[in-house]
Amino acid sequence: MEPILEPIPLNSYLPLREIVYETLRDAIRKKIYKPGDRIMESKIADELKVSRTPVREAIRRLEQEGYLFTIYHRGTFVPSVTLRDIEDIYAIRRALEALACSLLAERIHDDNEVSAEEPVIEVVGHLRKLLDKIAGYIEENDMDGIVETDMAFHDFLYRASNNSRLEGIIFNLRGQLTQYRTVSMSCPGRLEATLDEHRAIVEAIAAGDVESARKAAVVHMKNAEDTLLNHFEDRNRLMASMNKD
Repeated sequence: MEPILEPIPLNSYLPLREIVYETLRDAIRKKIYKPGDRIMESKIADELKVSRTPVREAIRRLEQEGYLFTIYHRGTFVPSVTLRDIEDIYAIRRALEALACSLLAERIHDDNEVSAEEPVIEVVGHLRKLLDKIAGYIEENDMDGIVETDMAFHDFLYRASNNSRLEGIIFNLRGQLTQYRTVSMSCPGRLEATLDEHRAIVEAIAAGDVESARKAAVVHMKNAEDTLLNHFEDRNRLMASMNKD
């Protein structure tokens, strides 16, 4: 069997365990490892030319984030997401994202600091800069840049909400759908719509409008869910039609 991964260069400034983690995470996101594929620790270590320890640590971390799951006595696999999974996950994400945006808007309304290092004005400014970066990547048709910055935007929202438990729950849940983020954003018109939805969230937060921030977050999550569901339903109809022929 041909190797899937390239050996890791050992001249990086990052710790080896971090490089292995990012390599495996990116392979899952880019569908190099596809849903249902078995992840074998020894094979990955051989291909990356590293010991099993950083691979084991990376796999454990990816399990915690929802990118992988392990079945006792069978092995570790890339999860396959069903339509029901998407509905269930987004139902939870809508509630949590709305809460995160509400908390941040409430803090701005009360004219408090998000943290000692991140005054409110800096938080809003940083969110707007991230949206400007996404807009630039859209013009350049740089999907990797769009996806990475979109994730950074949401991560910063969660962190700025100043609720570490909420941040941890969302982070772990998000990993279960991250591999499909590119699919969703590749749907016609979705990139521009996502940017508009993000701007609505930021402007509501900047105004300290708790209810508008909550509603904008719910709308964004619902539209993202509908886009992904429609994609899979169209794909399933196409496959059914091909099977009939």
